[in-house]
Amino acid sequence: MIAVADLRVERAWTVLDGVPDPEVPALSVRDLGIVRDVSVHGDGLAVVLTPTYSGCPATEVIERSVRDAIEAAGLGPVRVRLQRAPAWTTDWISADGRRKLREYGIAPPVHLADGAVPVRIVRRPAVPVPCPRCGSDRTERLSQFGSTACKSLYRCVACREPFEYFKPL
Repeated sequence: MIAVADLRVERAWTVLDGVPDPEVPALSVRDLGIVRDVSVHGDGLAVVLTPTYSGCPATEVIERSVRDAIEAAGLGPVRVRLQRAPAWTTDWISADGRRKLREYGIAPPVHLADGAVPVRIVRRPAVPVPCPRCGSDRTERLSQFGSTACKSLYRCVACREPFEYFKPL
């Protein structure tokens, strides 16, 4: 038999699937992996969030959106806590989130086979960034920064379409 508290937490995770990231609305905060934990806290819930980076301008909006969604679902009151360590990494983006990024037209972060992402001083990533539209590896970086600090601007040489690349962290 599942405890009422467990059902409440499970329902909260489902609700958080519907909270979009304000900078990439095709992804939920859960898809991005920034929701670290949901637990029962007193007569409400506690949600732990890890921002994508410490200076992320969307942190307050995300915190408010999470709070509003949990309370609107009748699961409140809710306490939201920001946890900056361990630091968020693009490894936390779910497989479904990576698929949604591609479908939205943003290339998901490229990782090496073992999951390690090297720090490089050179301009090109260690592995090619595939075009989210046609899948070609023949791409070039146009700018280190895209619409937000966490994305770069690329162009596909094959289909000639520009696209953003979610930088691996």
